[in-house]
Amino acid sequence: MKTIALLGLPNVGKSSLFNRIAKERLAITSDVSGTTRDIRYKDVEIEGRQCRIADTGGLDDSTVLFENVKKQSLKAAKKADILLFVTDGKILPQESEKKLFFELQKLKKPIALVINKIDNEKEEERAWEFYQFGAQNIFTISVSHNRDIAKLLSWVISFLPAPKEELILQDDEDLSLEELLQEKEDKSSDDLINVAIIGRVNVGKSSLLNAVLGVDRAVVSEVAGTTIDPVDEMMIYEDKKLNFVDTAGIRKRGKIEGIEKYALNRTSSMLERSDIALLVLDASEPFTELDERIASLIDKYHLGCIIVLNKWDKARESFEKITQDVRYKFKFLSYAPIITLSALSKQRVHKINDLIIKIYNNYTLRVPTARLNEAIQEASRKHQLPSDKGRHVKIYFATQFDTKPPRFAIVMNRPKSLHFSYKRFLVNQIREKFGFEGAPIILVARARGENDEQSS
Repeated sequence: MKTIALLGLPNVGKSSLFNRIAKERLAITSDVSGTTRDIRYKDVEIEGRQCRIADTGGLDDSTVLFENVKKQSLKAAKKADILLFVTDGKILPQESEKKLFFELQKLKKPIALVINKIDNEKEEERAWEFYQFGAQNIFTISVSHNRDIAKLLSWVISFLPAPKEELILQDDEDLSLEELLQEKEDKSSDDLINVAIIGRVNVGKSSLLNAVLGVDRAVVSEVAGTTIDPVDEMMIYEDKKLNFVDTAGIRKRGKIEGIEKYALNRTSSMLERSDIALLVLDASEPFTELDERIASLIDKYHLGCIIVLNKWDKARESFEKITQDVRYKFKFLSYAPIITLSALSKQRVHKINDLIIKIYNNYTLRVPTARLNEAIQEASRKHQLPSDKGRHVKIYFATQFDTKPPRFAIVMNRPKSLHFSYKRFLVNQIREKFGFEGAPIILVARARGENDEQSS
């Protein structure tokens, strides 16, 4: 699949063009220079032709942070097949732009000069200023007005392989109805694991992503809040697709400014579609109230969880003391395993993927009804259900009705009488019998024939 890289100085409209081609609002856009800092990829279809687009950070080296962004963007350009160099048509071309364009031309790849923000024919006159770039392929567009985007895409399509529709149809004709249904079922098989990397600013989330992937995928710097737009990156591990999302670091509410508000909202939407969260904590510093608030998001979205103690090479205290502190401060994540590592030195990073697979298997585990009821009956004998003001409380049976996370229904005569402490006891008994390490367990009590759930 061919890759199209969108390049240019900050704030010229690359992310807006990315969203327009993807037909989704994927990248955060704003008037703030340098909103995009990490590279975002998206597989798209343009008139039936498959390709991948890459939204890169602005090519600016005015600060150490943006110098790192520029390096990542140029790496993406070297790996891409087609280059779209985007400029702002409302201002005069800059010498730094021309220098960058000449540098990209040396890569000997199809390259187009895209002059954005040309909203009408009158503004076309300003485009003449950009002919000094010496580009063979020049397109004047307006992303905000959807003006002449089609012309640009027609040029892009000329470099993309034609769709293989006839071959696909022929393959389908050779399959029976049963085989077609089976094929659809196979395609929807649960082999994708969405993993969110969350934590407060500067705890090493992007460094962890780079270490797990084995490449410098996310921009890393000492500047707190470097990651703004969540970064998605997929890898294959043991026949599973691990899709990592490096979310924006979260600050105290009073310190969240400008585009970080968009980032915080985007982080919440990413957590809604995630399966597992890597809660990254800084082992070199005391844990804060903000760490606890961020951890509560994992509980809110019922995610599988791994607690990652990063910067372990600079750990402030012993393993026993710090893990004791973790278990005390994050009681609601008592089911989550703890791993110590150093993202920068790669210490124990190799264990992360195996642990993710293990937790995901628990997150999707389904317990046979017969075995579940045996466990519940045994728990009832071990610790009898308390009565409700002298009235007998009885469990009829239990069943698991969902996974991701595992959800269990306890069908009983007085569901409202099931005390939260006994519910917690039952959850612990289920864990003791069936494991579920790293996965939250949702237990609901309901009467026979009752549809409304009371979740714990």
